[in-house]
Amino acid sequence: MEYTLPLAQMQRNVALHPNKVWLHQPVNGNWQTYTWAEADNHARRIAQGLLSNGLVAGDKVAIIAKNSAEWFIADLAIMMTGMISVPIYSTAGEETIRHVLSHSEAKAIFVGKLDSTDAIQKAMPDDLLSIGFPYPTLPCKVRWQDWLNDYSPVDSVHEFSGEDIFSLVYTSGSTGLPKGVVLTQNNVAASAKAAADLPGAAENERVMSYLPLAHITERCCVELPSLYRAGDVYFVDSLDTFIDDVRYARPTNFISVPRLWTKFQSQILAQIPNKKLQLLLKIPFVGKAVAKKIRTGLGLDQALRFGSGSAPISPDVLRWFHGIGVKIGEGWGMTETSGLSCGNTPFNFDHLGTIGTPQACVEMTLSDEGEVLIRGDAVFKEYYKNPEATAEAFVDGWFRTGDRAEHRADGSWKIIGRVKEQFKTGKGKYVAPVPIESSLGRNADIEQVCVMGIGRKQPIALVVLGESAKGDRDKLSQELEATMAEVNRDLESHQVLDHIIVTEEPWSIENGLLTPTLKLKRDQLEERYGHFLTAPLQGKVVWE
Repeated sequence: MEYTLPLAQMQRNVALHPNKVWLHQPVNGNWQTYTWAEADNHARRIAQGLLSNGLVAGDKVAIIAKNSAEWFIADLAIMMTGMISVPIYSTAGEETIRHVLSHSEAKAIFVGKLDSTDAIQKAMPDDLLSIGFPYPTLPCKVRWQDWLNDYSPVDSVHEFSGEDIFSLVYTSGSTGLPKGVVLTQNNVAASAKAAADLPGAAENERVMSYLPLAHITERCCVELPSLYRAGDVYFVDSLDTFIDDVRYARPTNFISVPRLWTKFQSQILAQIPNKKLQLLLKIPFVGKAVAKKIRTGLGLDQALRFGSGSAPISPDVLRWFHGIGVKIGEGWGMTETSGLSCGNTPFNFDHLGTIGTPQACVEMTLSDEGEVLIRGDAVFKEYYKNPEATAEAFVDGWFRTGDRAEHRADGSWKIIGRVKEQFKTGKGKYVAPVPIESSLGRNADIEQVCVMGIGRKQPIALVVLGESAKGDRDKLSQELEATMAEVNRDLESHQVLDHIIVTEEPWSIENGLLTPTLKLKRDQLEERYGHFLTAPLQGKVVWE
């Protein structure tokens, strides 16, 4: 299929509505805006800066930064020169940064807002051209504003073919060093166009860009679709201002990840006990008013569409949010599939707990072993400099996703875990942890959960409790034990949980227990808490 490629689509928007605002960037509490024409002008000046410093089409240019208007503009500038972007997670460690810069052979790097500059300072080669975004960050060889002042806009921009490389996107990697996924112009155009064409969007779409732009979800579900459905994109100033920034933007389409949805849930329940909330929601008129007040408090009172992706989310969490009028459609995709490949959009309550149906740009099937296989315009062709991994990833033209799923009679797909995440208990039986973790989500006090059990007679569940779980530990233990009993009733005998272990420290990117996209690092969790697999445990609920 022929697609309008991202840069060409950008130029269409500049021609059609040059003075329409596109990007909204908060800086110390003040909002700066960029129209399509202004963003284009800035990108052309930065593009000239790259060319004037000796870079040429085909060169790789890295970006390491939290989300900002400058991230989008730098991405456009890289495209305008025919260069290839290499995004790096702002939370990446020294080893990962060093690997990505070396493996990609990056010739320059844009550096923006970072929580810590230690890793990039140690990993960045002295001879690499570095350009600092206009925020407090690592001292760079060039300042963003200087290039805007010193260079005139390039007169013409690069013209791509569909098979040209758009970006090298390095997988977040729950284990080992990340692989470079080669995404073409057609790959991302197919995905972004499919996302932009999803029904149910507001006439004047407003979205938040706060999930890592180094991750394909934010790139192909927020950044690039904003080119194909010309809406407004709002960024956030900092974690401290997040809710205030969302309230200012009042997005019509809000995408998040399970870790943040459960965090929102915990914050709400810290203000009002769940039992009281559920009673209020059942009262005519009162229930609607309470639900709207909660949505307004989150800044989501004008949102028409809600999404969750990156990792599995408990159906019970989805039902809870549905009760306050937040109808979250779960989506699924991978870096290798250019982001969203399957989604419950438009929202269908009967598909709750599934990833919905495939996007127009892909087709899906199951292998004999139940692994999801996928192909289509959005699916990548190769891993960068890694023909062995590429060959292993495909079978008869289908990409092997590594996810196990069920294809339901109503056409929806349900992910039941990763092929490699199954573990064998001491009884020699295999257990898939994800469905059990999802079932434990029925307890609103549980914010994070990881089921493990290699070599044990029965599996165990590690949990982190949310802000709402305060007070009598004995009472909390009874409630957790009751939840475990409910979950166990639905499990086969070899899957039944023996214990729930409540851990004190929340799992985060910073302590190495979550990936940059907030997925569980199971190997690290097992290393940190593996002693529970062999320890004699007293009681059904154990507090660390």
